[in-house]
Amino acid sequence: MSKLCNLQNADLDHSLPAIASSLSYSPGFSPHFFSPERRRAISDVRRTFCLFVTFDLLFISLLWIIELNTIKSIQVNLKEEVIHYKFKTSFFDIFLLAFFRFSVLLLAYAVFKLRHWWVIAITTLVCSTFLIVKVIFSDLLTKGAFGYLLPIVSFVLAWLETWFLDFKVLPQEIEEEQWYVAAQAAMSRGPLFYSGALSDGQFYSPPESVAGSDESDDEVMGKRAVTDEEREYVRQGKVAMEVMDQILAQEENWIFEKCTDFGDTIHFLEMPFYGKVFVLKAILQCPAEIVYQELILQPEKMVLWNKTLLACHILERIDDNTTVSYDVAAGAAAGVVSPRDFVNVRRIERRRDRYISSGMATIHSLRPPTSKYVRAENGPGGFVALKCPTNPNLCTLFWILNTDLKGRLPRYLINQSLSATMTEFMFHLRKRIMEITSRSNS
Repeated sequence: MSKLCNLQNADLDHSLPAIASSLSYSPGFSPHFFSPERRRAISDVRRTFCLFVTFDLLFISLLWIIELNTIKSIQVNLKEEVIHYKFKTSFFDIFLLAFFRFSVLLLAYAVFKLRHWWVIAITTLVCSTFLIVKVIFSDLLTKGAFGYLLPIVSFVLAWLETWFLDFKVLPQEIEEEQWYVAAQAAMSRGPLFYSGALSDGQFYSPPESVAGSDESDDEVMGKRAVTDEEREYVRQGKVAMEVMDQILAQEENWIFEKCTDFGDTIHFLEMPFYGKVFVLKAILQCPAEIVYQELILQPEKMVLWNKTLLACHILERIDDNTTVSYDVAAGAAAGVVSPRDFVNVRRIERRRDRYISSGMATIHSLRPPTSKYVRAENGPGGFVALKCPTNPNLCTLFWILNTDLKGRLPRYLINQSLSATMTEFMFHLRKRIMEITSRSNS
């Protein structure tokens, strides 16, 4: 049995640094495993765009061949439309227009892999202008259904390609590039697990907390001088923790929102002062300690596997339980919701039956708002990894999300975006857990 399995059966009151140290020696955990995904030569969405451009040419060609085979034989019609070409009556130029789009777009976006819209802007402008002029000055409309069908289909396909590139291909590739850069930056800070003893700066764990503890801030921070700003951060972290405890205690009042394909349930709760709070509840097939490490102890490493997050940096460590972080969330709703950045105060507590990370929006001098991102604000929320009392290889994860995305966004779009983000996050987390457990058992 692997060390991870031995760890699950050990006394859960042991300190988490010891758990982390034991895991770091497991041969299944290799720093190479946590390297960012290798970028492909051409992205999936760009490949789909190229297939659509090819479909454009083939579809127009098929329609033209069908048109050539009507009334007269295809040889006679082909001779009239190609060899004896006439602008007013021939469909041959519409086929050439499709071939022009196909050649230029594949050359630009498949061969040279351009990441700008100017090429498709030119092709769409040329095609649209030519088709409008042809419809006005030609006699195609007197040639039956194909006189209407071919120009309209060609016009619509040209604009669909423009929309697909501008609203799907380029935004998604920019988002993937941002994730890759963030992952590279995270990797440059060192491997995820360390082969030797862990220092406080590498991998710390707060002391076990007791709910309702009256331990003073000075005792938590030691005998060093404590500033008013640090006291405020600690106070905010405790407020967030108290609100999370209240939300979890009101599970019977949660309103069901939806159930995902993995069986996770998303609920919401209307709270005074905080508005609509989303709660995700999921059963995970792993010890709570793995969730504790991936989501709570190492937030800066989440960019390696969580594609809903572009960046996470610890700005200041206040004490063993409290930190201030800067996070950048990826865009959502197919690019309609642009990336947002957050400054959050985080509080970590380790209790007998659960691990908790609570947080809420705050301000910090190192990260003032900028024009690059919209500064959003998180209300009290966070993660709770609840241990299963009967099976150490199972745990229940609660994610409480209360976010004001700012900007001029409709409320329904915000709710849909948050729900989709929670679903996508759980997909990436499950994939991460499967990779870790498979490595530990190999």
